[in-house]
Amino acid sequence: MIKVGVIGAGKWGSALAFALSEKCEVYINSRTPRDIKNFISLEEILKFEYLVIAIPAQQISSWLEENFIFTNQKILVASKGIEAKSGKFLNEIYAKYIPDENIAFLSGPSFASEVIKSLPTALVINSINDELSAKFASFFPSFIKTYTSSDVVGAEVAGAYKNVIAIAAGICEGLGLGKNAAASLISRGLVEMQRFGKEYGAKEESFVGLSGAGDLFLTASSNMSRNFRVGLGIADGKSKEQIVEELGEVAEGIGTTYALYKIAKEKDLYLPIAREVYSMLEGTDPHVSLRNFLAN
Repeated sequence: MIKVGVIGAGKWGSALAFALSEKCEVYINSRTPRDIKNFISLEEILKFEYLVIAIPAQQISSWLEENFIFTNQKILVASKGIEAKSGKFLNEIYAKYIPDENIAFLSGPSFASEVIKSLPTALVINSINDELSAKFASFFPSFIKTYTSSDVVGAEVAGAYKNVIAIAAGICEGLGLGKNAAASLISRGLVEMQRFGKEYGAKEESFVGLSGAGDLFLTASSNMSRNFRVGLGIADGKSKEQIVEELGEVAEGIGTTYALYKIAKEKDLYLPIAREVYSMLEGTDPHVSLRNFLAN
């Protein structure tokens, strides 16, 4: 069996380790040592040829800088987000350390809690290297259907942006605005993320497939989504600090919202949903922000 190392033992990393163990010999590592099966040191796991990295997006730069040494590993990135402080996509961050032909990015609708139960799931593996995408696809279990794509940028934009729309959807739910409003918000969110992706050369079809619409519809419609729960907290008048503390885990949409706000200002882009989510994270009353959004 091929050995695969999973770096990141949060819910998603643990779920992927479980799923991949159907066909592969899987080992796992995280920043905090865990008393779990096949947990090994970072030094050991970095020697593996195939690695899946499930580290939160906002921590990736520092982790790579402090820990990673490239020895021709093949990497599957399982994180989604845009770095808040720099506005960089994950593929741009990894490019400093790993050649494009050695890296792939995982996208698509996938709650960790359902993967760990072996429920049917469909995912996309995105890379400029078709052989690498096919290789990683072969590692996935029978209950996960995998597709491949070369549109790395589209997957990156969709995977990050859908978390911001999910926060907005959670606010909509928390304010009791109804299903009509939610459907309008999510569909406008899909258009907004597609328009944003076009600025970076993403393919339009990526946004109507699993990476875009599929992941968006899942994340923006269920309180199983951490980002949706962030929105519920905002609607309840809580600060982002209080919400994060209560979640006890990373909600990537918060950092991505700040990154999108920064990018929109620099490039003069029209991103009304991202702008209003930023405003609410900064303390604007959701009812006021809603009026602003509906007026634009």
